[in-house]
Amino acid sequence: MADAATTLTLSRLPKTWLIDVDGVCLAHNGHLRADERLLPGVREFWAGLGADDMVILLSAREESWRAPTLALFADLGLRVDQALFGLPVGERILINDKKPGGLLTAHAVNLARDAGLESVRIDLDPTL
Repeated sequence: MADAATTLTLSRLPKTWLIDVDGVCLAHNGHLRADERLLPGVREFWAGLGADDMVILLSAREESWRAPTLALFADLGLRVDQALFGLPVGERILINDKKPGGLLTAHAVNLARDAGLESVRIDLDPTL
């Protein structure tokens, strides 16, 4: 069952995207089954990222999977600025301060495993 659409209303400022690999961009543990496939909506999501945005991949994959995983992203034309591998498999917590004017600078989206990114919508608010 697909998640309901999630719309993030964001400012026009450059962003830092922390994006998980397995279950969000690529089929979960596909690298272990020789089934590395891009999930629905990932290519379209990436196309909507700003040129000044930074993309940081997060993965519990062992460090030995860094080169082949990043090569796959490059082959797919998906820009990656940095990548963290060998992370714990538990929760990932983002803590940030909000701007003095009230702009929230931390957002989180939890997706069903292997649903891809097609349910995530980005709305850039021209007033932010």
